[in-house]
Amino acid sequence: MAELPVSHDDFDVPVIDVSRWSTGSATERAALASAVDAAARSVGFLQITGHGIPATAGPGLADAMDAFFALPLEEKKTLCAPPEINRGYTPPKAEKLSLSLGVTSPEDLFEAFNVGVDGTAHGEGAAARAHFPANRWPDPHRVPGFREAVETWFGHAGALARLLTGIFAHALGLDEGFFRPYTDHSVDVLRMNNYALPAGETHVERGRMGMGAHTDYGIVTVLWADRVPGLQILGDDGLWHDVLPAEDALLVNLGDALARWTNDHWRSTLHRVLPPTDAEGRLVRRRSAAYFHDGNHDAVISPLPGCVPAGTDPLYPPVTIGEHITAKLAGSRALRPHDDAARESARLLAATDTTATATATDAADAAADDDER
Repeated sequence: MAELPVSHDDFDVPVIDVSRWSTGSATERAALASAVDAAARSVGFLQITGHGIPATAGPGLADAMDAFFALPLEEKKTLCAPPEINRGYTPPKAEKLSLSLGVTSPEDLFEAFNVGVDGTAHGEGAAARAHFPANRWPDPHRVPGFREAVETWFGHAGALARLLTGIFAHALGLDEGFFRPYTDHSVDVLRMNNYALPAGETHVERGRMGMGAHTDYGIVTVLWADRVPGLQILGDDGLWHDVLPAEDALLVNLGDALARWTNDHWRSTLHRVLPPTDAEGRLVRRRSAAYFHDGNHDAVISPLPGCVPAGTDPLYPPVTIGEHITAKLAGSRALRPHDDAARESARLLAATDTTATATATDAADAAADDDER
């Protein structure tokens, strides 16, 4: 593997075993909640072990993803959806995650397939159509067992996400069930990612990101990923730090909803994925699957008690989860820069390593090159 830039061995994503949360003593539960609180305040990422997901579920998901992404591009494109529908297939170079922060960059290299909660369980109104669209599944004869493996992982990751929200509530000094009314019809999505170049291309262009810098939009993300370098987290030092999943661990990161609820006491951390390449600059396989536990589309996010210092204003105005996610997706999927992410974009633009985004000149050159092709 080619050496990735800006690697710092002293950057730590805590490994937290949650296996004793439901059955542990009050002392054990308090210690676990304290560890979660410390990670949420300092890093915004955790490595979760003791999650109870069967050992066969991850490999089953990976095999299903491999089978789907191996299909011909034109066949996968039949499962594309309009940008406002967060379902189906996304080809390489179709999205720019950095636009969810209002920051321009070349198109990201990843391809993806999204599934989510089916709206038929939530009625036939406008909200169901907007936030719970029907899934688009590949032909089961072409990808046998795909839907079953994906739905199995969806269920396990969702159960872990809901367990974590109970721990989060406890860590914030709230009743363990505090988040349930905000998540009882959550707009959860599983995004399966594969890092690939369009047909005929073998090398990564300068300035390209596997996945551009962004924060996640909802409450918490449960991430399965290959132990292949690429994922980087922006630290308080303004530098990008490499992160690999620990053995048998799932990476978990907090999203914008928790940052807004806590008035930024807890972190929605900027992260990105560098193109995974070999020493000659050729893209190598890297897969991931991010389960986004985002919350109810009509849940209002406003600061929790005690999170806003006396005599100061909240850092963010109240917003519904649906409004926030819609605005963010309009950036990444519809390529309309999000114009209400000043705090996040300022952190990104101040980062010491600027390879996460193109300069204005790089972006213009990339656009010109695309036009010429």
